[in-house]
Amino acid sequence: MKKGILFIATSLDGYIARKNGEIDWLFTDQDYGYEEFYQSIDITLIGYKTYQQLLTFEEFPYPDKINYVFSRHHKNQDHNLVTFISTDPVEFVKQLKQASGKNLWLVGGGQMNTLFLNANLLDEIIISIHPVILGEGIPLFAGNPQEKKLQLIKHQSFESGLIQITYKIKGDG
Repeated sequence: MKKGILFIATSLDGYIARKNGEIDWLFTDQDYGYEEFYQSIDITLIGYKTYQQLLTFEEFPYPDKINYVFSRHHKNQDHNLVTFISTDPVEFVKQLKQASGKNLWLVGGGQMNTLFLNANLLDEIIISIHPVILGEGIPLFAGNPQEKKLQLIKHQSFESGLIQITYKIKGDG
């Protein structure tokens, strides 16, 4: 069974992007475990707003993965890099988790993070906390996340001030 993993960066005050979706505050000076994590997954799960932000990059960042973009309103826009999913995301991901292969990466954003957390589809959270306070932006968990107990698996600090924490989700609050 595949694991659902949220691998994401956040500001110290809990924002994953500025209000306009910009992520210009993220450190890009080193890998921070990204490549090792990237090799452990074969599918990305992306909310539509996050997908729109990815389109502003020079190149689509996950060309060698199976990429699903969740949108209730953008049907039949599939192309060679992404497949749009307009059906129930929870049921869709439950089916994906039953398959063999590598893990699933929930890329974001905040609404999808909460949806998958509340539906018990996340097994781990790997969060890179950047030493910056944005003051406002898109929250890590938008809406009403349910209480969850977490078990610390790993933590690492870097000279840049970034701290990366890996938690296993223990189950319902």
